[in-house]
Amino acid sequence: LTTAFYSSPSVLSPTDIMGDVVQMHFTTPDYVIFALLLVASTCIGLFYALSGGRQRTTQEFLLADRSMSCLPVSLSLLATFQSAVAILGAPSEIYTYGTQYWFLGVSYFLGLLIPAHVFIPVFYRLRLTSAYEYLELRFNKTVRIMGTVTFIFQMVIYMGVVLYAPALALNAVTGFDLWGAVLAMGLVCTLYTTLGGLKAVIWTDVFQTIVMFAGQLAVIIVGAHQAGGMGEVWRKAMNGSRIASLDLNPDPTERHTFWTLGVGGVFLMLALYGVNQAQVQRYLSSRTEREAVMSCYVVFPCQQVVLCLGCLMGLVMYARYGEESPLDKGYVKTNDQMVLYFVMDVFRDLPGLPGLFVACLFSGALSTISSAFNSLATVTMEDLIKPYCPAMTEAKATLLSKGLALAYGLVCLTMAYVASLMGSVLQAAFSIFGMVGGPLLGLFCLGMFFPWANSTGAIVGLVAGLAMAFWIGIGNFVSRMAVPTPLLPIINATTMPLRGNMTTAVMTTLITSITAKPKPTGVQALYNLSYLWYSAHNSTTVVIVGLIVSLLTGPMKEKDLTPGTVYPVLGNLLFFLPERYREKLCCVTPLSHKERATPQPSCRLAHTVQETAL
Repeated sequence: LTTAFYSSPSVLSPTDIMGDVVQMHFTTPDYVIFALLLVASTCIGLFYALSGGRQRTTQEFLLADRSMSCLPVSLSLLATFQSAVAILGAPSEIYTYGTQYWFLGVSYFLGLLIPAHVFIPVFYRLRLTSAYEYLELRFNKTVRIMGTVTFIFQMVIYMGVVLYAPALALNAVTGFDLWGAVLAMGLVCTLYTTLGGLKAVIWTDVFQTIVMFAGQLAVIIVGAHQAGGMGEVWRKAMNGSRIASLDLNPDPTERHTFWTLGVGGVFLMLALYGVNQAQVQRYLSSRTEREAVMSCYVVFPCQQVVLCLGCLMGLVMYARYGEESPLDKGYVKTNDQMVLYFVMDVFRDLPGLPGLFVACLFSGALSTISSAFNSLATVTMEDLIKPYCPAMTEAKATLLSKGLALAYGLVCLTMAYVASLMGSVLQAAFSIFGMVGGPLLGLFCLGMFFPWANSTGAIVGLVAGLAMAFWIGIGNFVSRMAVPTPLLPIINATTMPLRGNMTTAVMTTLITSITAKPKPTGVQALYNLSYLWYSAHNSTTVVIVGLIVSLLTGPMKEKDLTPGTVYPVLGNLLFFLPERYREKLCCVTPLSHKERATPQPSCRLAHTVQETAL
């Protein structure tokens, strides 16, 4: 589990190596297109700040008055999923390894079907604002606070890096001013998120999604034309062994196989689309539960298109450079810079199109960061402030929510500066984001699927899951650093959105050394576990430890459960057992046909919505 970026922003100029290669720089049309992206995003925020209810209530600011339709919600889900690092990483992955990564699309089916029919009905019918409110309803306030603090820790570290990293790559290849890009993006994102609330975030995501599609399509069309057409691109990829076949190797230490991508990827998708606050908040902003469910169905084909675009960009790159990559020639330092070099190379005689791709790249960054700001403001307000200030007026709560969004925007800029000082430790920042999502998924699954799990089991399970995640992640990092220099693998920027975004996840990979290495055993094999299995492994740890501790400390009784907090998956799976046995297993509670008799004073929810599961 590693990162995509090195500490030095420098790159060898092509003119220093090959005299006939033109130095790559942005032109005036490129800067104009980039500026238009920032202006348009700001205008959307101002529009929603001055229209409608003018963001005067927390419901409007944090949940868009629960008035959003299916299409903008689905495109916003997609934009949060498609980060700038993913735009740079997927083509690089395909160029280096081939199309095995494409099988990740198999995981999207269950990765969206389960949230649509399990997580969304539970969250939506409870009428939550923060996903972590669920943890108090199901367990207690301590579990809620632990989940909230874990999420804040995850996002604060991540959001600065996701802003700084693509700016660093852009600066290295084009000379684009590094801190000018970071400040412009950070301030614009903070402005429209603070002024326009979630509604502005969702509609800017829609606009930025269109820009992302346009930028990637432009690169593919022009690049394929210059390579002789898509038929020629495919032929060169076939000849270069970049079209991968189905790999059914069950070894979990193998980086990419059908099982790691198709099965391990499901858990990554669940961590992102099932329980991540940035995505849950979008579901809850929908007008109806049906529209929230439909947004998952709409985003499925869109995700497949995004994956295809990234893979096709990688194949077009291979058709252009073959085995002689800009990285091997020394034109760039890392693989993420290679994608930008390719774009500048393809568009060198087409002014304005490099600016379009940069707008595409930073649209990915904007959508991810704005989702982080809004979701962080939401959980801080709903989980850490409101429960302790019940007398706070709506006007003060709304103003404080806006202040929190602004504060997190400034924290993001600070973290971007910290990221610039971290050097190679940047990989630890990306790793932390990836390590935390799995245990949070396990915590929600423990509460939602196992009625006898109690609060003690939830706390111990979460701590055990986080400990396991950091042990494996740090052990992997240390073991990689301990490899002798000749065997060091090349750091690769291969990513896909991960948990939370957000938007909401970054998956990073390693290119294995050409030198053959013995198969790891024991603890070393655990350190070499494919990054795609991390979420499954860590979430399973939480569930197993949580269940064991719950059984040892006294399992919860059905009468003690808050109605609507348990999805009756065991009751459905064990339908063949007599009801008296299923009652002993505490697995017959319906999802939404009971109301809570006594609302908890610290929670706003009093009743569950009487709807039929779709």
